[in-house]
Amino acid sequence: MKVLERVTFDRVRAHFDREHPHDPADDGNTNDEAAGHLRSAQRTLGGRWHRVLLHGPEVLEVVLPWHLGEYGTVELIPPTGLTLERAAARLAALGDSYGETNPVCAAKLAHHRRSTAPAQPLFLSTRAVPGEDYAALTVRQGLIHLDGLHRMLAWRHSGRLAPGRWVEAYVAGLDGD
Repeated sequence: MKVLERVTFDRVRAHFDREHPHDPADDGNTNDEAAGHLRSAQRTLGGRWHRVLLHGPEVLEVVLPWHLGEYGTVELIPPTGLTLERAAARLAALGDSYGETNPVCAAKLAHHRRSTAPAQPLFLSTRAVPGEDYAALTVRQGLIHLDGLHRMLAWRHSGRLAPGRWVEAYVAGLDGD
């Protein structure tokens, strides 16, 4: 990880809100939930945010919390959590059936796989935050997902997390400047 700079929560939220607006009319838009995770990280981790670059293989170790898949019927990530690498393996093993049982989640993954837009930053924390998605995580420290699950899974599938590739992230809870 390369720490670029310390940033304020206002800057983190402004970037998040600009890139991830909430649309209550869109059932698949869960940006309000992700914004809640950011606020929870702010409260829990004392307002220490940094903008960083993560080496592609480092992203594979990010811990993802419980994920049913937006109104789907197949749980992609159990309440105990999985690393991105293990979740990607589970998704691959499910194959085409995942799209049939979890169409909204599968559509988000397909969108990010096709996207040629510059990668949007991830939002992570160094500890699990309060909330039902994080309550049963077995890994409580490390790099923990706040926002970017579908992007990370799509990037893993498309090879964007290979050695030599870097991903920007905002991380709550890093020590030092």
